[in-house]
Amino acid sequence: MPAVAAAALAGCSVLGTYMPVVEQFGVYKLDINQGNYIAQDQVDRLRAGQTRQQVRTILGTPLVTSAFRPDQWNYVYEFKRQGRDLEHRNLTVYFVNDKLARWEGDDMPLSMASLNREAAAKSLPPEPSASDQGFLGWFLDIFRR
Repeated sequence: MPAVAAAALAGCSVLGTYMPVVEQFGVYKLDINQGNYIAQDQVDRLRAGQTRQQVRTILGTPLVTSAFRPDQWNYVYEFKRQGRDLEHRNLTVYFVNDKLARWEGDDMPLSMASLNREAAAKSLPPEPSASDQGFLGWFLDIFRR
């Protein structure tokens, strides 16, 4: 009986060291985008004195509006991957007499078009050089040796 108890306790300590591996193959967690994705080009279009409708056209409907602060709109964005927060951004716009007075918040990412251009540039293969013989030349070199 004591041998069984000792083996069980030893198994618990070994299982604890392998727990990250077990969690890795656990339940799949979806990537979650919540809130308003605001890009820097949208923020750049804001101007003091714009109406609420103009701001809503540029930024979209705010995620959070408060009955206690009707002159403040909060645009919140959060991205979670596998249950972990990867991004969290906040932009707050303030109105005075139904006109945009100011805005403040986190640094916003580039526009979607800029992000797509950057991703495409990174994924393009490098330009071939004059000394590049290509696949056929490489294949023939195997037999020339």
